[in-house]
Amino acid sequence: MRLDKFLKVSRVIKRRTVANEACDAGRVMLNGKLAKASSEVKIGDIVEIRYGEKVIKFEIVTVNEVATKANADGMIKPL
Repeated sequence: MRLDKFLKVSRVIKRRTVANEACDAGRVMLNGKLAKASSEVKIGDIVEIRYGEKVIKFEIVTVNEVATKANADGMIKPL
C-alpha cells in the first residue's frame, strides 16, 4: 500500500492530499529515510512525521485497504 493512503486509512492524517503535501515537504520519514507519498509500506516499517516541533513516531502493525475507526487504532504502534 502507498504511504499516503496508509496515513489516511490509519487516520494518522485526515486526508490523502494532506499526506501527499507532508511527504512532498520532507516531513515524513520511512525507516529513517525521507519518504515519497508513493513509497510502499509493509508491516514492521517505522514512520516518523514532523509537525513543527512535535514528532510522531510509530511502527506499522497491520496494513488494511479499508478500516473503521475502531480498526484504525490497531494499525499502528506508537514508539
